[in-house]
Amino acid sequence: MTSLEIREKGYQVLFDHLGEVTTIRFLQDMGWGIGNYTQERESRLQNVTRQDLWRDVEKIRQEQH
Repeated sequence: MTSLEIREKGYQVLFDHLGEVTTIRFLQDMGWGIGNYTQERESRLQNVTRQDLWRDVEKIRQEQH
């Protein structure tokens, strides 16, 4: 199932159980988040090297097996 299909089914469930007006109110209350993702990502990752990244990837892979 694609992300679009999941979203559409989720909206349909909301409409079926809450009605249109309440669904819209619910979605408005959920909001779109705050902050600037790009700036935060750059500041958090500015000292991370490719070696750090690949070391973390390898660690995750080992933990999964």
